Amino acid sequence: MVFKRKDYPEEGELVICIVKKVLFHSVFVKLEEFFNREGMIHISEVAPGRIRNIRDYVREGKQVVCKVLNINQERGNIDLSLRRVSVQLRLKKEDEFKQEQKAEKILEQAAKNVKSSLPEVYKLIGEKVLEDYGTFSECFMDIVERGIEVLEELEVPKNLAEEIVKLVKERIKPVKVSITGELTLESYESDGIDKIKEAIKKGEDFAKKKKLEIKITYLSAPRYSLELTSSNYKDAEKDIKDVVDVIVEEMKKSKGQASFKRIE
Repeated sequence: MVFKRKDYPEEGELVICIVKKVLFHSVFVKLEEFFNREGMIHISEVAPGRIRNIRDYVREGKQVVCKVLNINQERGNIDLSLRRVSVQLRLKKEDEFKQEQKAEKILEQAAKNVKSSLPEVYKLIGEKVLEDYGTFSECFMDIVERGIEVLEELEVPKNLAEEIVKLVKERIKPVKVSITGELTLESYESDGIDKIKEAIKKGEDFAKKKKLEIKITYLSAPRYSLELTSSNYKDAEKDIKDVVDVIVEEMKKSKGQASFKRIE
């Protein structure tokens, strides 16, 4: 198990689910990351194309990654999609879930070392961590970089904080994640090539100032590859948007055109 959120997921969010019941036109699942929440996948959202036998795609007890389509909190209904989750997104979500399970093992051992229990530790720091980081694994990656200061900011009792930090540094090593997208840069001015180069340089200078690790590579006119490497996906998503915004703004100033498309 992992720490159960008592709220609802957001529309568009990816969620880990366990299939509970398979009917002729729908699938009912349990949301693993949310306390007492269930959802439904209509047969049209199981897979693309015509489905002759829904059980060719899902079965009771199977773990699946779904995208949240609609939520009706008054009725407690959560509509989900299986077919709208790409292989890359599924693998990413499953990896995040595994990291959260690993984080739970660390908390369980820390609780044991301070003669407490996992539910008591969750009650003490769970809401604070989720509010500030979204997941325990993200919090632990910050601990790898900044140490006990992270838990001091969350007002975690000193003895528990020291145990968590010790275990995190023993079991979690710094990781790098990369996200990539395609820039389209166009200018019809006489010095358009120079203006494109200047826009790219602005983005690179911004990244250098912010200590971001990026790589911009020419593909073929007017396409450029932009890759950003970070310690976690949450920061990477924000940072790559900031870099793109700088490049796009510079292109606009020089009467050029710019767009960006993420590659999942």
